[in-house]
Amino acid sequence: MPDAAVVRAASMVLAHAPGLARHGSKPARTLPADPALQASFRDSLRTFPDAVGYPPHQAYLGGCHPRELPPRPWAGTQLPGAGRFAPFGELMPEDELLGLLAAVDEFDLLTLGPEIAERAAKRLAAHPLAASHLDLSRLSAATGDAAGAVRSGALPLYDAAGVLAAGLRGGHEQDEALTAPVLLENLACKATGTLALLHLMHDHGLDPAAVQYTISCSEEAVGDRYQRGGGNMAKAIASAAGLAESSGADVKDFCAAPIPALVMAASLVVAGVFEQVAVVAGGSLPKLGMKFEGHLKHRLPVLEDVIAGAAVLVTGDDGVSPRIRLDAVGRHRVSSGGAGAQILHDLAVRPLEAVGLAMSDVDTYATELHNPEITEPQGSGDVAARNYRTIAALAARRGEIDKDSIDAFVTRHGMPGFAPTQGHIASALCYLPHALAELRAGTVQRVLLMAKGSLFLGRMSQRSDGMSVLLESNRR
Repeated sequence: MPDAAVVRAASMVLAHAPGLARHGSKPARTLPADPALQASFRDSLRTFPDAVGYPPHQAYLGGCHPRELPPRPWAGTQLPGAGRFAPFGELMPEDELLGLLAAVDEFDLLTLGPEIAERAAKRLAAHPLAASHLDLSRLSAATGDAAGAVRSGALPLYDAAGVLAAGLRGGHEQDEALTAPVLLENLACKATGTLALLHLMHDHGLDPAAVQYTISCSEEAVGDRYQRGGGNMAKAIASAAGLAESSGADVKDFCAAPIPALVMAASLVVAGVFEQVAVVAGGSLPKLGMKFEGHLKHRLPVLEDVIAGAAVLVTGDDGVSPRIRLDAVGRHRVSSGGAGAQILHDLAVRPLEAVGLAMSDVDTYATELHNPEITEPQGSGDVAARNYRTIAALAARRGEIDKDSIDAFVTRHGMPGFAPTQGHIASALCYLPHALAELRAGTVQRVLLMAKGSLFLGRMSQRSDGMSVLLESNRR
């Protein structure tokens, strides 16, 4: 059995979805009753080139480091040299995303209009991954009368210009867990998770047959009326991505799920149960357009127009990749309070105390790295900056720094938020590829990944949750 587990590789993807943005939870509830707001929403959708060049998207995809982001405002600007494909993955356009939905649809739920089907098939056939790894014949099978499907009760899917592109039927007339809107969420999660996993395997020269287990930390609820949310997105994504030897299961913890998933993956590897474990996260379609009203109020485009995905490979120690310190795992205990400082004490102080490290021994803290240009207009503030100031205040309270050094601590150990508001992605996972590069190069020695979850949203507990784990460079 290996002495330690490492993060071997990580990939990040985005899919531009301006047409699907109206199916986000907030727009779907708000737009139908207000035609004028619908028009304003549609007129404020970004083009694909705008989304590609948007600086935070490039930071997410590895086109730049978050600390290299230009001064705000970012909306309406383009990062020089930005491209669809970047070091960590890609930003896929919406027509290809619709084709990808059809390619991973195993139950003939989606009907693509002939024009979009032809365009998607042509472009996916030229895609460096899709043609060789996906069943593109499903696009032909899905091509049909989208308008007729909608007249028969299918959910209409429009492009950014408001033209009908597809229809999605429900899986069962009487099962609320299989309605078309729910299945759209699940298909979008499966598609983006599959895209991320394909990039992980291809871009890093990995062997899909060597992955024995896949853990999904996505936010979707796959299931039926007897087991709402009880399904297995991990196995579905592993199958779609060609991981023939993998089994899988899902981890649920609201936005915090990626860190427990990484800890579980590392534990399985160190215990000798599996040699290679993939952790995968598809995106959250319900969060598209979540804060659009604030954006329109401040004359910004609809900035929540991308669905994110991520994939990570955990293996035994290879002597090169960053180690996952299973002796430095923070957890938000039941006995802890729910205030922000109390949560961060459990996640940022206690795990370091356990291994004899000071807070300044961690080069970078990564937690809730939401893009502030998305969150501030709707009144949520700069989430990342708020967390970093709390972490610095904890260091000051412990006497590790003086109060006059709080700003300097934030600058040195923090970073600007840059992730789309897909909560599980923003909770540390988005920074992982940057961390791997820095830890491998030895420019940093330690990174603490921290994630928090809002359990009270499920109406089963008033509590929050969270977990953290320390990554450490293998360079000595």
